[in-house]
Amino acid sequence: MSRIQIQGFYPLKGRVSIQGSKNAVLPMMAAALLHRGITVLANVPFIEDVECMKGILKSLGCRCRQKGGVLEIDASFLRTCAIPDSYVKRMRSSVILLGALLGRLGEGSCGYPGGCLIGARPIDLHLQVLESLGAQVSAGCDEVQVRGRGKRKAVGGMIRLRYPSVGATEQALLGAVLAEGTTQIFGAAREPEIAQLCRFLKGMGARIEGCGTDCLTICGVKELHDSYFPVEGDRIVAGTYMAAVMAATGQAEIRGVNLPALKLPCRLLMKAGARIEKDETADALRISMKERPRGLVIETAPYPGFPTDLQSPFMAFLAGAKGESRIRETVFEDRFATAGELRKMGARIRVQGREAEIKGVWPLMGTKVQAKDLRGGAALVAAALGAGGETVIENCGYIERGYEDICRDLAALGARIRRI
Repeated sequence: MSRIQIQGFYPLKGRVSIQGSKNAVLPMMAAALLHRGITVLANVPFIEDVECMKGILKSLGCRCRQKGGVLEIDASFLRTCAIPDSYVKRMRSSVILLGALLGRLGEGSCGYPGGCLIGARPIDLHLQVLESLGAQVSAGCDEVQVRGRGKRKAVGGMIRLRYPSVGATEQALLGAVLAEGTTQIFGAAREPEIAQLCRFLKGMGARIEGCGTDCLTICGVKELHDSYFPVEGDRIVAGTYMAAVMAATGQAEIRGVNLPALKLPCRLLMKAGARIEKDETADALRISMKERPRGLVIETAPYPGFPTDLQSPFMAFLAGAKGESRIRETVFEDRFATAGELRKMGARIRVQGREAEIKGVWPLMGTKVQAKDLRGGAALVAAALGAGGETVIENCGYIERGYEDICRDLAALGARIRRI
């Protein structure tokens, strides 16, 4: 079992570059299936979820070669349309491969997806999207199968999402790119990762209008071409490291980030007492925190609202803030598992349904805790940096799903942190 050991009460200071975005690169890797040729992605992070997706692509017949942060995918030949169950159980985002397989081969199948235990996260929206693209969907007890009707693969259609689901929007895009006719997506997710996916697909030859809005129009094309695309820095990793500065105090320069994508988190951090300066020319920001943060009221929501993936890291520094804070979680109903681990460190957090009330306590004290999910595990790292004594975080495999090397990055900022 992987563990991380942290000595708290050391202010952070230094510079860190942010890895490529996990939530952007995974759908791009899935989209590589649409092209009978080569796709090259740069700034690809070395994380478990990328390794899992590479495993899926190889099992389908793709050739994947990665050197440094550059990943080359050759999807010229596919030998199957069935995604192995062992991979699907490890990573929820694998379900979006169904749209790509439908567009490329006219059929696909997979088991029900797994991933972090942060709520029900049903896939009914995904299945509705595929049906809107003309697919016959068969959802059994253990497996989902999709198949185009007759000789046709996917066909254009009108898709109205009752909720701006990122995964369902990605599913629709991947299924519509090679579909016959035009597809319109109403109520699409507007997350920066969706806009990146649209730009990436257009670079392959896809015809997409409305990038960055909640209404996307895709005119199906017969084929795509070889492409190269650099993945943007991960806004959630950047937000996590800013939360770490809030907990430990100090100052840090964070480079390689999409500054507009962090507008609301930065606004809240400044409200809590941070000083933030942005350098637009270098895609960098500098955050400085000299004392305990002030309490906040936060409600998660789809973009441009506050990202649910930063809810746990913000809870971590608010546990040691002045006064009271309140967090309302509207995206995933079970994303407060980290509250129980923070209470082991002395935090006063009361959870009722989708709301958490936090009465700031200082200092938190180091102890042994367990990562319950990806973002919650990273949140415990942030909390430990501002806690007295030593903290040991167990079950850190969750963290490795989305953070290339959290110990390396925070050590570069002066943290006393190591993997044991």
